[in-house]
Formats: sequence, C-alpha cells, structure tokens
Amino acid sequence: MTSNTVISARDLSLTFETNDGPVHALKGVNLEIEKGDFVSFIGPSGCGKTTFLRCMADLEHPTGGTITVNGVSPQEARRARAYGYVFQAAGLYPWRSIGGNIRLPLEIMGYDKAEQARRVKEVLSLVDLAGFEQKFPWQLSGGMQQRASIARALAFDADLLLMDEPFGALDEIVRDHLNEQLLHLWDSTHKTICFVTHSIPEAVYLSTKIVVMSPRPGRITDVIESPLPRQRPLDIRDTPEFIEIAHRVRDGLRAGHGDEV
Repeated sequence: MTSNTVISARDLSLTFETNDGPVHALKGVNLEIEKGDFVSFIGPSGCGKTTFLRCMADLEHPTGGTITVNGVSPQEARRARAYGYVFQAAGLYPWRSIGGNIRLPLEIMGYDKAEQARRVKEVLSLVDLAGFEQKFPWQLSGGMQQRASIARALAFDADLLLMDEPFGALDEIVRDHLNEQLLHLWDSTHKTICFVTHSIPEAVYLSTKIVVMSPRPGRITDVIESPLPRQRPLDIRDTPEFIEIAHRVRDGLRAGHGDEV
C-alpha cells in the first residue's frame, strides 16, 4: 500500500447469515484503488458490487479479511467524513428545496449559514444546476434529481465519491449526458470515484480502471487498466481501442459465469 492508496482490500469476504443458510456475498477480494482513480465495478446482479461499496462506506461489515479507507478502518473514515455516497435513487426529501437537500449534511456537520450558502452555490454550479436552488425535487426531471443528489454528496468536499449505479434508471440520452458531466466533474475536482454499473459501455467510457466481478460468491475476475485518454468525447466509443476494452470486459463477465458455483 502506498501513500496514494485510498482503498485497500485484502482477502475480503462477507457472508450473510439468513434463515435459508449462509449467503457468500464476497470471497477473497483483493484490490487497491489509488488517489484520483475512477474505478467502475461491473458484474451480474448479486455479484457483490454494491456490497463491496457498502463495505467501503461502513454500511456492511466484512466477516473475513481487511479493508481500509485512507489507511484507516471504514468506521474511522465515515466518522472523518472521508466520502460522499450517491445511491441508486436520488433520495431527495420532497418537502425540502434542492438547496435545502444539499444543505442537509452541512447542517448536520455544523457549518455556519454563510458557509452552507457558499458550498450550495458552488456544487450546484459544478453539476450544472445553478438557479435551481429554490426548486423542489418534484419540479425536476429524473436526471436533474440525480445531479442534485451528486451535489449533496459533494457538498462537504470529501475526496472520495462512492456511486451505486446512479444512472441505471435513466434513459440512454440522459445517461450519456450525465456520463459526460461526471467525467468533467471528476477531471475538475480530482476526486477518487468508485462507481457501480451494469453497463459495459458506461464502465469503459468513465473509468481509468474497470473491476470485473463474478456471480456469487463475489470475486474479482479481472482488473482492466484503461489506456484511453483522460479527455473522452462520447464518440470515443466508436474507436477500436474502446471496442477492444469492451470485448475484454465482456469476456471477463462470461468467464465469471463459467466459474459460478
């Protein structure tokens, strides 16, 4: 582990005890994520992608192995506000304005009103929602709501952003637009992003590193370092380099299914 290592998992396992017997969600996972990486996790439903993300966030607790965030336990990282978390659904409170939703973590953390206002304005601009502070969630499209959710996660300026399939419910046109915006956001803020997705094109387009996972018990079958440039227009998806990476991801997913037990 280097001084730039943000996430370090060593032989990480997690077994859920259920009435129908144990469910092995993760098994023998080893991975290091460096500062500034954009890492996508891809695999079939139930392969442990979200569980792994939740372990980073101290929302689930491993039953074997170790995981650290910024060199400390996930619990210590959570207490230090080391990460922002974006869920599959925007999860905005309908009775609070967009600005009020973004202010919520800042209020809980005790920022004064002037600092809250400054940060809300800054993150709304980052996600291209300037001028929408007084609107309510029901007045925004699904894509705009998800951008507001990202703004909320960015409000307290954590260096690590954990994103659990945030664009999965959106149509392809909106998704493409948000993928472009997210890349721009990552490039301008230099944050480390861990991103769960079921979409091969999305994983390849966004990532510096793609982690391919197998069906339960969730294991890593391949880690692909992307050779694509940091600046990526959408039409890069038509290039031979992009298509080659997508094929490798697809082959990794097939191989994982072949290993299923």
